[in-house]
Amino acid sequence: MSSPRRNPNDLRSHRWFGPDDLRSFGHRSRAKQMGFGGEDFIGKPVIAILNTWSDLNTCHTHFRERAEEVKRGVYQAGGFPVEVPVMSLGEQFMKPTSMLYRNLSAMEVEETLRCHPIDGVVLMGGCDKTVPALLMGAFTMDLPCVFLPAGPMLRGRWRNETLGSGSDVWKYWAERCAGRLSCDAWNEIEDGIARSSGTCMTMGTASTMAAVTEALGLTLPGAASIPAVHSAHSRMAAACGRRAVDLVWEDLKPSRLLSRESFLNAITTLMTLSGSTNAIVHLIAMAGRAGFKLTLEDFDAIARRTPVLANLKPAGRFVMEDFHDAGGLPGLLNRLRDLLHLDCGTVSGKTLGESIAGAEVFQDEVIAPRDRPLSVEGGMAVLRGNLAPDGCVIKHTAMEPRFLKHGGPALVFKDYADLKARIDDEALPVTADSVIVLQGAGPVGAPGMPEWGMLPIPKKLLRAGVRDLLRISDARMSGTSYGACVLHVAPESNVGGPLALVRDGDRIEIDVAARTIHWDVTEAEAAIRKAAWVPPEPRFARGYGKLFSEQVTQANEGCDFRFLHHGPRTPEPDIF
Repeated sequence: MSSPRRNPNDLRSHRWFGPDDLRSFGHRSRAKQMGFGGEDFIGKPVIAILNTWSDLNTCHTHFRERAEEVKRGVYQAGGFPVEVPVMSLGEQFMKPTSMLYRNLSAMEVEETLRCHPIDGVVLMGGCDKTVPALLMGAFTMDLPCVFLPAGPMLRGRWRNETLGSGSDVWKYWAERCAGRLSCDAWNEIEDGIARSSGTCMTMGTASTMAAVTEALGLTLPGAASIPAVHSAHSRMAAACGRRAVDLVWEDLKPSRLLSRESFLNAITTLMTLSGSTNAIVHLIAMAGRAGFKLTLEDFDAIARRTPVLANLKPAGRFVMEDFHDAGGLPGLLNRLRDLLHLDCGTVSGKTLGESIAGAEVFQDEVIAPRDRPLSVEGGMAVLRGNLAPDGCVIKHTAMEPRFLKHGGPALVFKDYADLKARIDDEALPVTADSVIVLQGAGPVGAPGMPEWGMLPIPKKLLRAGVRDLLRISDARMSGTSYGACVLHVAPESNVGGPLALVRDGDRIEIDVAARTIHWDVTEAEAAIRKAAWVPPEPRFARGYGKLFSEQVTQANEGCDFRFLHHGPRTPEPDIF
């Protein structure tokens, strides 16, 4: 990865600021308009700080301060920092889902980097979809970059209980619906479950994506688990600024760092963490942007050989603050050295193997030893069968074991509105053996493939003590969720996948060990139903929604846009 240090005239920003011509006069004079002198920006790496701060993104409330700390690091290393706001994808408030806008944000990142005089970039993200969006755009543009994760929030607290965001919401909501939790207690939980800035402190999608980004080599070592309000997070921000300057001089960009083996390391990390199923969709899309093809088979093969070592909610007991104190990702990965490609590069300038060498684990109950794993297989499995010809996924480490091999009659809901209207009807013909099926929740159908996959358990079953149920959909689910939920069924129902043809009473069976899902109807009956199926009317007639619906790929292909996922590189802008 080493290369001779670049000359200032080789900087990309030199095309804007260096020449003795009228256009560059305009660029320099406008920079001076902002109070900067030529000595600030001429001949120095211009480092963009892509900040996804927003008053509507609760995970990123500390980012205005962190951006200033990144600037400090850039100045320390002799660069010129420029803070540039880009679209903030806040999971909590965006409807129907922030996933609908991941590709839009990735487009903005790519074009923002392309059209400005930028040499390198610090990517600031954390809340679920900001991470893949920033990285997808950065991979396509291919400038030297380093990622600064937002960091998890502090552990939640209610009375004498540690609370994990998301995971314990579902747990206590079920108890409230069952009549076993008072309104006062519920309000106390609401006050105590999110006590600082930062992302979910469970191993949800945000922490999963931070960890796989570190495994890819795109953060500085140990960055993925530092709590958002920890002083070490401020120090990491400044370190990212300093390193970004060096990355530019070394011309160390994603295309020189990333390989297929880098992504296999990321998948291994996902599996040992029992991380979010959402990472499968994102990693496929990210790898495609970097020029590598990942398939569901890659995930399943690695899952079969990777033990779960991280004892983190929702599949385990602890939260990210505990994980950080126990040794964080370097400590965990050092216990998996034989399963990793250790010669992969990282933005630190070291190989992955060098970065994790000597990293220790201080609490075996949080990060298990190899001889005492929480599970001998990774945290999720890929199922295939006549209901999901292109695959589906299940997080079997976070469900009741009785569903590892299960069959029952389908109870079908045509869309989420239908589900909400009928799920708690006392007359609903549902039992503990029923298989709840949700249609119309995929990339095109919902739209955007929302996190509806942890379908609610009917209240009458909750009152009877049922806490898990086999549920199947073409939706995603939050990384903080749990339960026997089959997700990402592909092709989705709205494009005519077999899920669209399921009717009440059809028997559906899954066998996780055999990696199968079976819809018990004859091929002749399925053909009759397919012939009678009428595609839904398009939801959008204009705008971004229309673009999304026409161009998005299915879950097994990463839900990227077809016109972004393939094709030659976009040329650099002309400067006239």
